Amino acid sequence: MPNTLIRLCAAVVFCAGGFAAINPARAADKPNIIYVLCDDLGYGDVKCLNPGGKIKTPSLDRLAIGGMIFTDAHSGSAVCSPTRYGIITGRYSWRTRLQNGVLGGLSPRLIEPGRLTVADLLKKNGYRTAVIGKWHLGMDWMKLPDKDVAESSVETREQVRNVDFTKPIKNGPTAVGFDYYFGISASLDMVPYAFIHNDRVTKQPTEDRDFVMMTGRDTPRSRLGPAAPGFTAEEVLPTFTRKAVEYIGQRASDAKRGKPFFLYLPLNSPHTPIAPTAEWLGKSGVSPYADFVMQTDWSIGQLMKALDRHGLVENTLFIVASDNGSSPQARPEELEAKGHFSNHPFRGGKADIYDGGHHVPFIARWPAKVKAGGKSDQVTCLADFMATAADIIGAKLPANAAEDSVSILPALLGQDKAPLREAIVHHSINGSFSIRQGNWKLELCPGSGGWSAPKPNVNDTSKLPLIQLYNLATDIGENNNVQAEHPEIVARLTKLLEKYVADGRSTLGKPQKNTVDPDIWKAGKAAHQPLAAKKQTQKTKKKE
Repeated sequence: MPNTLIRLCAAVVFCAGGFAAINPARAADKPNIIYVLCDDLGYGDVKCLNPGGKIKTPSLDRLAIGGMIFTDAHSGSAVCSPTRYGIITGRYSWRTRLQNGVLGGLSPRLIEPGRLTVADLLKKNGYRTAVIGKWHLGMDWMKLPDKDVAESSVETREQVRNVDFTKPIKNGPTAVGFDYYFGISASLDMVPYAFIHNDRVTKQPTEDRDFVMMTGRDTPRSRLGPAAPGFTAEEVLPTFTRKAVEYIGQRASDAKRGKPFFLYLPLNSPHTPIAPTAEWLGKSGVSPYADFVMQTDWSIGQLMKALDRHGLVENTLFIVASDNGSSPQARPEELEAKGHFSNHPFRGGKADIYDGGHHVPFIARWPAKVKAGGKSDQVTCLADFMATAADIIGAKLPANAAEDSVSILPALLGQDKAPLREAIVHHSINGSFSIRQGNWKLELCPGSGGWSAPKPNVNDTSKLPLIQLYNLATDIGENNNVQAEHPEIVARLTKLLEKYVADGRSTLGKPQKNTVDPDIWKAGKAAHQPLAAKKQTQKTKKKE
């Protein structure tokens, strides 16, 4: 199907199916929205998505029975920070300064000043907004005089002590549309190890600890840094759960009177450090990671019970997703030995350009509007949340917002008659690009672009083709590269990706400017150099 025709079909479906834009009252009486983002939860870790899996997830299974499973949902990136940027802004992160890797716990804000967020959008339309959990989108800490911190997650031993933690934090969640924030700045293998309430740490991080080591990891990274007294990795998930349940209770009365709330709950689990509480350790009979997945499922169940207790189930859109695929740090060999495959049935895992890196669980329940037990095969992206929220409440998005977001409301309502997306762009940890349209997936790199073999800078990928092309209809495992047999598809998809970059958007609308223009070939070509040459270049840079 020609690109222009696909775009036209998508536009027609949006207008016909997404009727909230015409008559908001018919689509919803402004539902409450809860968005739970699990951290490194694989598609195969959810029992209803992988019946052969060995981990029990009764809460997620129950959510799916009462709602809709999206079988072809994708995170905006194969790693954390860029995916979160897309959820909050409706824009691919590779349009920003963050074009590879992730942020650190002390990194400055990533969301640009003046950029509309989904929290802004909902707040302007009468919602109370809150984020409880792991932010990982940067915030501006007050630095000590003449000191600096790292832009990325790689902070030196000196840099982690360059912040004045007694001062308020600027440009965190409460600066981008959230009324309330309680959480941690990034992952629990990144400093500081402390809770944050709105714009201040709840306790001064006066101690020096490493929570990866504290949880018994046998090959810990040396990430010693500032920690609050009494703060433990094991308490984080229960604390987020308790705070979220309390928030639902606090907002219940207003919600029943037509004043809805939006709760964004980015969990810290089951990301490393794998830290289930004592009551959950050993419950799965599989591994500590499986125990942590089960505790994560329990956490989701507590929210479901709170909604039921307060009579809010019917008109609450409850979404659960994951920011990327399961990580190799979850010890997949230990899981696979017991017959469990976290990224089943996909190749690779977290960080990779392969589907295991970004093909994620996505379940949505909204009894007032979404038919129970539904299933959608629409190709969707987590960045689609912002356009969907706008469609639900009947709000019009400005041209310079949500440039890569497509409403999935037609799919939720069972009214989609054609693909909602023209195509979807994937991105790996090293900045490698991929674009998928229909069943065709083009990858502009010679290996995984991430942590699986063939791994850039570890395996010699110079003799592999620079381009990979897979037909997912017949090769879901991405094992048979057919780029040589289909040069016309390679050319067409490459041209479409180049257009998305040049236009500053992948949706219909006025072209916009990227914050930083990306080079779609840079990472792939770097990985295509002989390994010896790359190592020599790295040695030269170190000497300089």
